[in-house]
Amino acid sequence: MKKTIRQRGAKSLFCLILCVVFLLTLSLPAVAVGENRQKLYVGGTPFGVRYMTDGILVVGYCDVTTCGRAENPAKAAGVRPGDCIMAVDGKAPEGVNDLAATVSRAGGRSLTLTLRREGEELSVTLTPCACDSDGRYRTGLWVKDTGAGIGTVTYIAENGRDFAGLGHGICDGSCGVLVPIARGNVMGVDINGIKKGAVGAPGELKGHFQAGKTGVLNANTPCGVFGVLTEPPVKTAGLLPVGTRLELHDGAATCWCTLDEGEPKEYSIKISDIHRAASDNKCFTVTVTDKTLLEKTGGIVQGMSGSPIVQDGKIVGAITHVLIGDPTTGYGIFIENMLENMPKAG
Repeated sequence: MKKTIRQRGAKSLFCLILCVVFLLTLSLPAVAVGENRQKLYVGGTPFGVRYMTDGILVVGYCDVTTCGRAENPAKAAGVRPGDCIMAVDGKAPEGVNDLAATVSRAGGRSLTLTLRREGEELSVTLTPCACDSDGRYRTGLWVKDTGAGIGTVTYIAENGRDFAGLGHGICDGSCGVLVPIARGNVMGVDINGIKKGAVGAPGELKGHFQAGKTGVLNANTPCGVFGVLTEPPVKTAGLLPVGTRLELHDGAATCWCTLDEGEPKEYSIKISDIHRAASDNKCFTVTVTDKTLLEKTGGIVQGMSGSPIVQDGKIVGAITHVLIGDPTTGYGIFIENMLENMPKAG
């Protein structure tokens, strides 16, 4: 009887082990199987972007003093920061200057603005008012139609052309919305200075754009920017297999970025607090441990966004943000999240 109970117990334990092994097998990503694993060129080089917005982006308000009172025609009409002005009286403005000229010609007449807000189109009626100081008619809006900035290339596809960078989207600094980009040019960048980060004061890589464009930008997403290079990059950190979120683990890793030496270099970091279900650009915590990097930058600085992260010989993600209260620490994104947001070829 005791022998039978032991046999049944052993059989149950064996079945349990089989079930666990089966479930673990199901959870393994397809990319991690043998030679089918995707490979990417590890980035780490700086790049610059100049872009035109898709529509005129509203970034804030500016009250107008008229008849001795502060008024804001745009706010009264229901225009919000983050809206895109797509048309005025049915005609698309060619830029900020064209919008200002249209308002001036209207001479105080009410205008119908066609707006795009969170993917939806709507119309509002706005009546500009005359400014007491110069008599010019104004809307009470701050707007923009162009922008520029620098970041770090995360990876280049095996074709040597398609690339991804930043690990987060290009957002407007005033209203915080993802900038809708109609077109953008990619340029090379020479890093010529570093503003060291400190508590409460994020640091910055300083650089200037090289002459001529090196590619085009074709997507701005919450998980990175994507584009196509005109020529394969001369300097990369090499071709590595993709590491999945299931393979990423707490502990030592490295990041690649370009400081003032002119080429990508590898620096030690530590990974912790992994949120494997995260679909955004803050998936795990990154802490800089490399003494050289800490001495030069104080940790993570602006311009390092997109710096690729390598662990156990695989490219697993990118640096995306720095903590204002601790420049040695920030966040990273899973490489899978960037790949999922990358536009399909063709």
